Amino acid sequence: MYDVIIIGSGPAGLTAAIYTTRADLRTLVIAGGKWGGQLMLTTLVENFPGFPEGIQGPELMQNMRKQAEHFGAEFVDEDFTSADFSQKPFKITASDKTYEGKSVIIATGADTKWLEVPGEKEKIGKGISSCAPCDAVFFRNKNVIVVGGGDSAMEEALVLAKFASSVTIVHRKDTFKASEIMQKRVKENPKIKIIFNSEITEVLGENKVTSVKIKNNKMGQVSEMPIDGIFVAIGHMPNTSKFKDIELDEMGFIKVHDHFLTNKEEVFVAGDVHDADYKQAITAAGYGCAAALEAEKYLREI
Repeated sequence: MYDVIIIGSGPAGLTAAIYTTRADLRTLVIAGGKWGGQLMLTTLVENFPGFPEGIQGPELMQNMRKQAEHFGAEFVDEDFTSADFSQKPFKITASDKTYEGKSVIIATGADTKWLEVPGEKEKIGKGISSCAPCDAVFFRNKNVIVVGGGDSAMEEALVLAKFASSVTIVHRKDTFKASEIMQKRVKENPKIKIIFNSEITEVLGENKVTSVKIKNNKMGQVSEMPIDGIFVAIGHMPNTSKFKDIELDEMGFIKVHDHFLTNKEEVFVAGDVHDADYKQAITAAGYGCAAALEAEKYLREI
């Protein structure tokens, strides 16, 4: 019987584990077969406090895990498969084994929606990114593309315009769905160009991005465009499909009730699985801390 079962092993889940174990709560982390979250796919992280020279994403996650283990957190490196919140203790299944817990923190994160075109997957972190606040500085005086048409894409383009020589927004439709004020800011920025009715069909380059093939959806023409980087801003998919009894918002993120609670008592939530706005390692870690403190408060009161 565990005091807390944490589902997920990104910054939210591991920070939560550090806090629950230091509070002397028996903690199990369902880490997943590929543990560590999205930072395991990144290279240099320069915006996490405490690392003035930056730190590699996988190294940061290794350090977080070691810290949680140091305080006594137990880890299961198997994929979460199901949760039964219908009765207590809660039953959480990973692979073919079921664990029981008095409380649960859901920290399963969200995955970036990628373009799913040839040449993309192997260049994620090598010229392809989904986070301008994280990586814009690496594209100083270079030429980049932003793919998308919503507010997130506009924000990415505006951040990149502070560093890059030029930013080209590629959108598959003929109008943006972004708010009028965000569109206005983008269209007034002299560094930003827009290509409507078009989509990237292939990313070229051996070990880094060198160019892309762009197809005009109306004319059917395919052209090649030299480019140094691509920022994909077509949305995120929260990892919530396996939670049958947990309330979600209209975008599929877990709905947060009072003090990081879900709609189920003693089931808390932390990180990108509920955060549609920030999607930063430091905010996820902060949410993990808060959820852990709330879980501790609950367990002390029963």
